Amino acid sequence: MSLDITFLGTGSAYPSPARGASALVLRREGQCWLFDCGEGTQTQLMRSHLRAARITKIFITHLHGDHFFGLPGLLCTLSLQSNPDPSRPPLDIYGPLGLRSFLWRSLELSHSQLLFPYAVHELVPTRDQCPAEEFKDFSSWDGGEVPPQGPPGRVLHLDPGEDSYLLVEDEQLVVRAFRLFHRVPSFGFVLEEKPRPGRLNVQKLKDLG
Repeated sequence: MSLDITFLGTGSAYPSPARGASALVLRREGQCWLFDCGEGTQTQLMRSHLRAARITKIFITHLHGDHFFGLPGLLCTLSLQSNPDPSRPPLDIYGPLGLRSFLWRSLELSHSQLLFPYAVHELVPTRDQCPAEEFKDFSSWDGGEVPPQGPPGRVLHLDPGEDSYLLVEDEQLVVRAFRLFHRVPSFGFVLEEKPRPGRLNVQKLKDLG
């Protein structure tokens, strides 16, 4: 399995002329997975050798602006570069609870209609992931307000046995999120390649002793 990582931004708080806010891309089997999407991510993508249209999954670590304020704009640009295709699988977006409401409201208020489907999979944090006074419960924000055409997606809870959240699993790898301690609930992401059986000529080994 081929994996390639490109750092689009490593700055914090805000982008600068020479350094973008947090964003990196993992290339895998012709697909691009974006981790965080700070302001300026689109510009950094244009300067890189990567194609934004190949992004199939987006992972947001936490809801501080320098890690996700670039996301609505990126989705709109991807839509402008897309053709309507009802058979296209949705763009999967993973992040903390509250991300679905943020995206839905941002796109609704800006009258942005995406030409492709997307799904937001929210990770429910535990109260010990940040100082008690900083913890906010976004679970009731939508309160049934999101219409049926709003973004679908799963609500993911911590698996106590694994102490993590299972996000993606296929024949080659597993992607899990784990809790981080920060001023707001935050998550790290682990990509674990599954064991691959070796291809050995057993008879030839026996012949060679």
